[in-house]
Amino acid sequence: MPELPEVETVRDGLDRLVVGAVVRDVEVFREYSVRRHDGGPDSFRDQLAGRRLVAAVRRGKFLWLPLAEPSSQVDPSLRVDPSSRVDPSSRVDPSSRVDPSSQVDPSSRVEPVETHPAAALLAHLGMSGQLLVRGAKVTGEQGPGPSAVLADEPGRATAADDWRHPHLRVRLHLTGAPSGARYLDFVDQRTFGHLSVQDLVPDGAPPSNSPASKARASTTPPSNSPATKAPASTVPAGYGSDLPLLPQPVAHIARDLLDPNLDLEDLVRRVRRRRTQVKRVLLDQTVVSGVGNIYADEALWRAKVHWARPTEKLRVADVRRVLDSAAEVMREALAQGGTSFDELYVNVNGQSGYFDRSLAVYGRENEECRRCGTLVRRDAFMNRSSFSCPVCQPAPRSAK
Repeated sequence: MPELPEVETVRDGLDRLVVGAVVRDVEVFREYSVRRHDGGPDSFRDQLAGRRLVAAVRRGKFLWLPLAEPSSQVDPSLRVDPSSRVDPSSRVDPSSRVDPSSQVDPSSRVEPVETHPAAALLAHLGMSGQLLVRGAKVTGEQGPGPSAVLADEPGRATAADDWRHPHLRVRLHLTGAPSGARYLDFVDQRTFGHLSVQDLVPDGAPPSNSPASKARASTTPPSNSPATKAPASTVPAGYGSDLPLLPQPVAHIARDLLDPNLDLEDLVRRVRRRRTQVKRVLLDQTVVSGVGNIYADEALWRAKVHWARPTEKLRVADVRRVLDSAAEVMREALAQGGTSFDELYVNVNGQSGYFDRSLAVYGRENEECRRCGTLVRRDAFMNRSSFSCPVCQPAPRSAK
C-alpha cells in the first residue's frame, strides 16, 4: 500500500497539474470504485460536475481535493502559492473598468462573507490505486521527484490521444487546468482503492455515525451546500492547503511526521504511554499517520531499535530517534519519488519511484546489513513481515 512519500508524490503532481481546473464531466466505469460515496455513481457524478478543484491536500496516506463552485469566492490562501497559477490573460483590461462615478455608494455595499469549500473529492489509493493526469503540458521547474511532463511513449497517453488504461475505473473530464490537462484518471488493478465526495469537518470530529456527529449535523449546512463559513480553528488540517477542515472519514487520522503543524513532543509522550511494541505504534494511524510497513522497518533500523521493543520501556531519546529516523527516511524516499516494487505504484505521470534501491533492511532477508554485515532477519508480524539486523537491533527478551 502506498505510504506517505508515495501519496505526497501524487499530491504534488496534482497540485501542479490540475488544481484550478473545473470538473466538466465524470465517467464511472466500475461502481465498486465509488462504493464509499453515499448515493452511488450518479450522485458521485452530480456532486463533482461543475465543481472547481481548489487544492490538493494530504494527511498521511489520505489525499483529497477540496471542491468549490466555479463562481464562488474562495479564500486564496487555500492553495499553495496561488499566484503561480494565475492566467495573465484573464486580467481585466484597464480601459474596460467601470467609471468610479457610476459605482454604488460604498455605505450601501454588502461585504461578501469569506467562505470555505464544504466538500472534497477524497481518494484512498489502497494497494494499487493510481491517479493519472492525461494531456498535461508543463515546462520549466518541476519540483521534487520525477518530471510531470507526460512522455510520448508506446502505451502512454499523450495530449493528442484518448488512450484508456485497461484498469481505468473513474475518469474526470477537466477544463481550465493550468497545465492543459484534459483528464484525471483513477486506475486501480486490485480495486481496493476508492473515490468519494465527502463533507469537510473540523479536525478531530467524531465519526459520522456517532451521537456527537449527528447532533452537529442538525446545525450545519447540508453536504450539497457549495460552501461553509470559515471555522473557528485556523490550523491547517493537512499539507497542501491552509484550510482548517478535512474529509469526515479522515477526521480521526493523526497528523503525519512531515506535517509542519505536528506537535512532536506531544507525540513522544503519547507513544511512551502506549503499552505495546514500538512498530505497532508506528503503524497506528490514530497515533501518527503515513508510516507503513516499509518505512517503519527502515526507520527502526536507522534508529537501532528492534521492532518488538515495548514502548513503555523506551526512553524519551529512543522515541525521538525513532520518529526522527522515520521522518528522515520518508524525506529521502520523497526525493526519489517513493518506493516501487512493481508497476502498481506510480506518480501522476505513470512513472515509478526509485527508493526501493536504497532500502537497508526491508525485503532483504539473508542479505548483509549495510551497516555491520550481519545477515538481515525476517520475522512474522501481523500477517506481514518485519526485517531487522540481529546485531544492530538486538531483540528484547519478550521477542526471543
